[in-house]
Amino acid sequence: MPTAIAVTSSDLVLPPHDRQTPPASVQPQDTLESSLIGMHALIEQHGYVIALYSASAEKAGSAGSAGKSAAQRLHAVRSVLESDRIALLGIDLPPLGIALLSQQLRQLSVCDFSPGVLASSARLLAHYIYAGALLGSVTKLDRVPVSLKSHAKSWVPGAQFAVLANPRPGLVRVGQEELAGPEFGTRLLVANGPQPPSDWVTSTLAPAWQVQGVATVPLPAESARWWGTGKLVEFAAGLYDVSVLYQLVSSVRRETCHWCGLELIGDRCGFCAAPLTASLPAVQRAATRALPRGAT
Repeated sequence: MPTAIAVTSSDLVLPPHDRQTPPASVQPQDTLESSLIGMHALIEQHGYVIALYSASAEKAGSAGSAGKSAAQRLHAVRSVLESDRIALLGIDLPPLGIALLSQQLRQLSVCDFSPGVLASSARLLAHYIYAGALLGSVTKLDRVPVSLKSHAKSWVPGAQFAVLANPRPGLVRVGQEELAGPEFGTRLLVANGPQPPSDWVTSTLAPAWQVQGVATVPLPAESARWWGTGKLVEFAAGLYDVSVLYQLVSSVRRETCHWCGLELIGDRCGFCAAPLTASLPAVQRAATRALPRGAT
């Protein structure tokens, strides 16, 4: 069985691209007992589990935040089970970006990558996800740096802002500046809030980024909290062809973790978090050469 990819809520599970892509597992959050039973069953069935959660919610969320409590629950489950077969990965992406990363890992889980390589590839893959949102206001946005000038402009009636949270934070006012996008072929996911500001993402951003396809998906429940407003359109562009994803990950040199003995790429083991001397930026530069340039 392929390594299990787990997320903290069902709205982070995107539809599979094909029949080969396995479903994501949703870690139960109602009680600690149900979480323990669910995680133990995954380990028994799949051998290894890679669980994704929001690093931003863990760091910035309040004590009652759903994102923070989910992260705490995952760490409690691994502690109680005392298992070295659970990788807990705090991902610093918006909700839709985490959903996209989960989908990519699910695609790769059926390939010949070991659990260690698959877990450590998450940080590499996240670097190539362009995650952002179209917002009607940035007054409550605290996840992405926003200048006082932009805050002031958000009070202007009709003002709209395109915000990029990853890989390089940025903010532009729609109609006055352009939002820098990827230089390689991507597929764009779009999730509309209950009060979307406009269709700018599909009518303007998608053609400007020369995406190779657009898919509309439901908005994750945490998105409004993450972006500070319910008047939004969240988007995430990333690699979608499993052969390209495979080429990207396989182009990086593999190492052996000196602590747990698992294979990995990059500078840190995904399972035990033991560091290596290699730097991730160097790995990213090397892996970039494996990507097709531009849209085709």
